[in-house]
Amino acid sequence: MIERIDSTQKAKELIAVLKEKHGELMFYQAGGCCEGTQPQCFEKGGYYLRMRDVCLGEVEGCEFWVDRDLFEYWKFSHFTLDVLDGFGVGGFSLETPMQKTFKIHYRLFSEKELENLTPVKTAE
Repeated sequence: MIERIDSTQKAKELIAVLKEKHGELMFYQAGGCCEGTQPQCFEKGGYYLRMRDVCLGEVEGCEFWVDRDLFEYWKFSHFTLDVLDGFGVGGFSLETPMQKTFKIHYRLFSEKELENLTPVKTAE
């Protein structure tokens, strides 16, 4: 099965630091507005999912959820979680005090990959 999300080494290292400090984590990426379009990192359960939000998979044992409309737009794309220096939109994410921000790089799946994608789960 082809995973829908993975992460860079820099993201893995930052997640390890955040887990040490905050415990279990989760990610959520909205389609815009107050949260912007960057992924936000929260303590697990620190963000209330909406009906039909989509979990793409896990990054370092952390579920990565996206807004349903965002998923519909990007469902043919692979997500790679990365980290940049600096503040992101909003400042709600746990990495913000460290002057870091998570970022997603996208690429389209190949036709062969599309035939064998890992299924998503949907919030109820």
